[in-house]
Amino acid sequence: MKWLHSIKQYIPRHKYAIDAKFLGDDALLAWSNLGYWQAVDDSYPQACQALADRLAQSLKLQANDQVLDLGCGQGASILHWHTQYQVASIKAVELQEACVQRIQNVLNSKHIPTSNIEIFADSFLNLNSIFPKKCFDVVMCIDAAYHSNLNSFLLSTTSILNSKGRLGFHYLIVDEKFLNLNAMQQLRYRALLKAADVDIRKLPTANSLQENLKQFEFKNIQIENISMQVFSGFAQYAHHVLNSNMTAQGLAQFKIQMTAKLCRTLFEEGLVHYVQVSASKDV
Repeated sequence: MKWLHSIKQYIPRHKYAIDAKFLGDDALLAWSNLGYWQAVDDSYPQACQALADRLAQSLKLQANDQVLDLGCGQGASILHWHTQYQVASIKAVELQEACVQRIQNVLNSKHIPTSNIEIFADSFLNLNSIFPKKCFDVVMCIDAAYHSNLNSFLLSTTSILNSKGRLGFHYLIVDEKFLNLNAMQQLRYRALLKAADVDIRKLPTANSLQENLKQFEFKNIQIENISMQVFSGFAQYAHHVLNSNMTAQGLAQFKIQMTAKLCRTLFEEGLVHYVQVSASKDV
């Protein structure tokens, strides 16, 4: 049984789990996204926080907002909204039950008042069954929405946003040039993205993404291509980390290596873009 235990310690507990400590974040509530890289000496936590901050700033996040954080991972974003933005009321949804339990334990150990902070272990495509009312001012999803069908994601989030609510998320879109590829070329991309749990056949173009948002009655739509800062930035950083740690082993590190290679390929070929999306229900 010892060999089985040894193997298990290198296997990610969930398909969306990431070895944040290996990447450079050993905090109790660690970040777990691709990051927004602005300088060659950015640390992993700095880049992850920058990605979150850009989204929050695009939504004009305020301390009195009723906030819902979707796919909150290991909980760094929840702590960030509470401490840096002084948001009093935070709800979060995370698919990984182990992360939910850990976040709750850490918040309690830090003596952070949790009466207005709740985390639910569920899918963010199931929001109307968790929250029966349209009660949220801001719904954010950092680096996770693209694992889901766009219309399903918008249908779920719209069901709990109030009449003046704001929505912000990251997504993948295909360039118009992608549509001109032959069947074999498109099949290659389908295989590449499938490994990252993304169905490229369901990804929109920039125009269709905007039209989908309009169909759900969103206004003030902003779609920003940040592929260079995210794809290229993470690929370069992960390459440096992997080369600096020659003893790296296990599936967790292999996953990081494959993610970095995918990011580099997508950025260099320029047919799949990483975008930040923000929109509101009210003009």
